[in-house]
Amino acid sequence: MALIVLRALFVMVSLGIAVLIFGSEGMRSAPSWVPWAVLMMMIAIPAAVIGIDTRMKRKDLTVITAVYFGMLVGIFLTYVAILALTPILPTGPSRWPVVDWLPLILGMILCYFCVSLLLQTRNDFRFLIPYVEFARDVQGMRPNLLDATAIIDGRIADLAEAGIFESRFVVPSFVVDELQDAAESTDKQRRLRGRRGLDILTRLRARESIDVEVLPPDNETAAEGSDEARAVAMARRLGGRIVTNDPNLVKIAALRSVQSVNINDVAMALKPTYVPGDAFHVRLVKPGEEAGQAVGYLEDGTMVVVEGSRDQIGRTVPVSVTSTLQTTAGRLVFARPESTRG
Repeated sequence: MALIVLRALFVMVSLGIAVLIFGSEGMRSAPSWVPWAVLMMMIAIPAAVIGIDTRMKRKDLTVITAVYFGMLVGIFLTYVAILALTPILPTGPSRWPVVDWLPLILGMILCYFCVSLLLQTRNDFRFLIPYVEFARDVQGMRPNLLDATAIIDGRIADLAEAGIFESRFVVPSFVVDELQDAAESTDKQRRLRGRRGLDILTRLRARESIDVEVLPPDNETAAEGSDEARAVAMARRLGGRIVTNDPNLVKIAALRSVQSVNINDVAMALKPTYVPGDAFHVRLVKPGEEAGQAVGYLEDGTMVVVEGSRDQIGRTVPVSVTSTLQTTAGRLVFARPESTRG
């Protein structure tokens, strides 16, 4: 919308300059065809400039700062251009009438290009007062780039709704394509995973407090590269970090000096820690490996091995922690019934 308004103002300014040229003294003695030529030129210039601008790659800086700094740069470039052209422009009787209006025309074109460029790249820079800070494609804090595994997992939605992540989420367009292809797959499991991923994305975008943006990969990223390499390259370009469930992607990101967050590691870190003497209730669901043992699970999936409680299988019993063991598969808690503590 801002670009449409800018282009309309650009055309109006061009026509206003044409009107000023018509009223100048040099136009009174000019041939009858000159005013028409000036009018056509002042229509063709904005049309050509806007046409070239629309073919430029669209990027996403705030509008106020874009207009402000764009006008400043445009005026400065106009001043420099006039200084450079003055020695070679004709003077005296052979002086062209349009020369008097050349600064306005150049200023109009250069200001438009500068403002348009900054409007289309407003996410590439961040302007802070009282100084100007340039940071690549970062709005506030660094963005979190989501890959397909993090989206399909679903826990990222709960973490985002809990306010753990304050900065925006970025989803590469090729990740959305991957989820869509999976949702249309003939394989049932892959189709369910794809649909779940799309549902999670819809859930994230439905929350006004969560900023989710789908961005295409950078042109410098080879299209034939793996999704992991493209995700790492995109996160590095944005100055962000990757949120994933893929341990291989975490390793690739580390090699490229890109920060990453493994949701499984976050979940493991959020699991409660137990020390001997802690008491809680657990439902026993099956016998343990040793005689008299029974096994239960906490809500976070932690396995609890309770001594001397095999006859309590199927019941929820109070237990007291005796020791804990950290394994590659997770944390293991050993306990005994609360009534036998002592």
